[in-house]
Amino acid sequence: MSRVSCAACKYQRRKCTSECVLAPYFPANQPKKFQNAHRLFGVRNMVKILDELKDEDQKSDAMKSIIFESDMREKFPVYGCVECISYLRQQLQITLQELQDVQSQLEFYRQQHPTATYPNFDR
Repeated sequence: MSRVSCAACKYQRRKCTSECVLAPYFPANQPKKFQNAHRLFGVRNMVKILDELKDEDQKSDAMKSIIFESDMREKFPVYGCVECISYLRQQLQITLQELQDVQSQLEFYRQQHPTATYPNFDR
Protein backbone atom coordinates (compact mmCIF):
# COMPACT_ATOMS: atom_id res chain seq x y z
CA MET A 1 0.00 0.00 0.00
CA SER A 2 1.38 3.38 -0.98
CA ARG A 3 1.39 6.06 1.67
CA VAL A 4 1.20 9.80 1.02
CA SER A 5 4.27 11.49 2.45
CA CYS A 6 3.68 13.74 5.42
CA ALA A 7 4.78 17.37 5.15
CA ALA A 8 7.98 16.59 7.09
CA CYS A 9 9.05 13.75 4.81
CA LYS A 10 7.98 15.63 1.71
CA TYR A 11 10.09 18.62 2.78
CA GLN A 12 13.07 16.35 3.45
CA ARG A 13 12.43 14.40 0.22
CA ARG A 14 12.21 11.11 2.09
CA LYS A 15 9.82 8.23 1.82
CA CYS A 16 7.27 8.47 4.62
CA THR A 17 6.98 5.16 6.45
CA SER A 18 4.49 3.94 9.02
CA GLU A 19 7.17 4.55 11.68
CA CYS A 20 7.39 8.29 10.91
CA VAL A 21 6.89 10.01 14.27
CA LEU A 22 6.13 13.39 12.68
CA ALA A 23 3.40 12.21 10.28
CA PRO A 24 0.51 12.51 12.77
CA TYR A 25 1.35 16.17 13.40
CA PHE A 26 2.27 17.37 9.91
CA PRO A 27 -0.21 16.18 7.27
CA ALA A 28 0.85 16.45 3.64
CA ASN A 29 -1.66 19.24 2.97
CA GLN A 30 -0.14 21.53 5.66
CA PRO A 31 3.48 22.09 4.61
CA LYS A 32 3.66 25.61 6.11
CA LYS A 33 3.00 24.23 9.57
CA PHE A 34 6.02 21.94 9.23
CA GLN A 35 8.22 24.63 7.71
CA ASN A 36 7.54 26.95 10.65
CA ALA A 37 8.29 24.24 13.21
CA HIS A 38 11.38 23.10 11.29
CA ARG A 39 12.71 26.64 11.11
CA LEU A 40 12.32 27.23 14.85
CA PHE A 41 13.06 23.79 16.33
CA GLY A 42 14.60 21.56 13.66
CA VAL A 43 13.62 18.00 12.87
CA ARG A 44 16.17 16.43 15.21
CA ASN A 45 14.92 18.40 18.22
CA MET A 46 11.26 17.61 17.50
CA VAL A 47 12.02 13.89 17.13
CA LYS A 48 14.13 13.98 20.31
CA ILE A 49 11.26 15.57 22.26
CA LEU A 50 8.82 12.95 20.98
CA ASP A 51 11.23 10.11 21.81
CA GLU A 52 11.61 11.34 25.38
CA LEU A 53 7.85 11.31 25.97
CA LYS A 54 6.09 7.97 26.43
CA ASP A 55 2.45 9.03 26.80
CA GLU A 56 0.58 9.84 23.58
CA ASP A 57 -1.25 12.72 25.25
CA GLN A 58 2.06 14.27 26.28
CA LYS A 59 3.41 13.88 22.75
CA SER A 60 0.30 15.49 21.33
CA ASP A 61 0.49 18.39 23.80
CA ALA A 62 4.19 18.88 23.10
CA MET A 63 3.64 19.01 19.35
CA LYS A 64 0.68 21.39 19.74
CA SER A 65 2.96 23.67 21.74
CA ILE A 66 5.75 23.44 19.17
CA ILE A 67 3.35 24.17 16.32
CA PHE A 68 1.69 27.05 18.17
CA GLU A 69 4.99 28.62 19.16
CA SER A 70 6.43 28.31 15.66
CA ASP A 71 3.28 29.70 14.04
CA MET A 72 3.30 32.67 16.45
CA ARG A 73 6.99 33.25 15.71
CA GLU A 74 6.15 33.51 12.02
CA LYS A 75 3.25 35.85 12.71
CA PHE A 76 5.13 37.97 15.29
CA PRO A 77 8.85 37.62 14.46
CA VAL A 78 10.13 39.79 17.32
CA TYR A 79 8.08 38.58 20.29
CA GLY A 80 6.53 35.34 19.04
CA CYS A 81 3.96 33.81 21.36
CA VAL A 82 4.82 36.35 24.10
CA GLU A 83 2.83 38.92 22.13
CA CYS A 84 -0.19 36.60 22.04
CA ILE A 85 0.16 35.80 25.75
CA SER A 86 0.41 39.50 26.60
CA TYR A 87 -2.75 40.23 24.63
CA LEU A 88 -4.63 37.41 26.36
CA ARG A 89 -3.39 38.57 29.77
CA GLN A 90 -4.62 42.08 29.01
CA GLN A 91 -8.02 40.73 27.96
CA LEU A 92 -8.20 38.69 31.17
CA GLN A 93 -7.46 41.79 33.28
CA ILE A 94 -10.19 43.75 31.48
CA THR A 95 -12.68 40.91 31.99
CA LEU A 96 -11.80 40.55 35.68
CA GLN A 97 -12.29 44.29 36.17
CA GLU A 98 -15.68 44.10 34.46
CA LEU A 99 -16.64 41.18 36.70
CA GLN A 100 -15.61 43.12 39.79
CA ASP A 101 -17.67 46.12 38.62
CA VAL A 102 -20.74 43.97 38.03
CA GLN A 103 -20.35 42.32 41.43
CA SER A 104 -20.11 45.76 43.07
CA GLN A 105 -23.25 46.92 41.29
CA LEU A 106 -25.05 43.73 42.30
CA GLU A 107 -24.00 44.18 45.92
CA PHE A 108 -25.20 47.79 45.86
CA TYR A 109 -28.55 46.66 44.44
CA ARG A 110 -28.86 43.95 47.09
CA GLN A 111 -28.29 46.54 49.82
CA GLN A 112 -30.99 48.77 48.32
CA HIS A 113 -33.50 45.89 48.15
CA PRO A 114 -32.70 43.55 51.05
CA THR A 115 -36.02 41.70 51.04
CA ALA A 116 -35.78 40.49 47.44
CA THR A 117 -34.47 36.97 46.80
CA TYR A 118 -31.56 36.64 44.41
CA PRO A 119 -29.76 33.65 42.95
CA ASN A 120 -26.26 33.18 44.29
CA PHE A 121 -23.78 33.54 41.43
CA ASP A 122 -20.69 33.61 43.65
CA ARG A 123 -18.52 30.56 43.24
